[in-house]
Amino acid sequence: MKTLLIDMDSVICDLMTEWHKRYNEDYNDNLNVEKLECWRSEDYVKEACGTKIYEYLDEPGLFLSLSPLPNAIEVLERLSEHYELLIVTSSRTYAYTEKELWVEKHLPFIGKRNIIFTHRKDMIRGDLLFDDAPHNLEAFRDTGRTALAMNYPYNKDVDVPRVKSWLEFEKWLSMRK
Repeated sequence: MKTLLIDMDSVICDLMTEWHKRYNEDYNDNLNVEKLECWRSEDYVKEACGTKIYEYLDEPGLFLSLSPLPNAIEVLERLSEHYELLIVTSSRTYAYTEKELWVEKHLPFIGKRNIIFTHRKDMIRGDLLFDDAPHNLEAFRDTGRTALAMNYPYNKDVDVPRVKSWLEFEKWLSMRK
C-alpha cells in the first residue's frame, strides 16, 4: 500500500482565510491568498504589521476554527481505503494540540496517531507529498519522490504537478494507479 503524506494548513484546512481575516480586521486591509505571489507574507502586509503577521499563527483558537477545504474530508475518507495516509504538518508553539484536536474532530478515520509534526517533510518516508509550501515541495521533489502542489499563486514557480482542488487531486491519483 502506498503512503501519501498530506499537509494540513492550506491543503486540508483553510488557514489563509482565517489568518488574513484577523490581520485585515486589525489593520483595515484586504489581504487574501490570491495576492500572495511568494511565500513571505510579510511582503504583502502594511508596514506597521510587517513580520507581526506571523503572530496571528500563535493565537489560541486559530487552528481549531479552521474550516476544511471543499471535498477534503470526503476525498480523504475514500483515499484511506486504498492508501496509508499520514498528515505531515509543521507547527508553532501550542498549535500542536489544536491540530490534533482538529484531526480528531474532522478526520477520525485518520486519527492523531497518523500526524507527524516536522519542519523537514522530505525526511519522512512516503511515496507522495501533497503540500503547498514551495520549500517543502522542492525538497521532497529533490529526493526523487513525487511532490504535488495544491495550486496557489505563492507556489506557482515550483516545478511540480499541481491541482486546484481535492476532487482534482483524487482524479490525478486515479490516473496513476
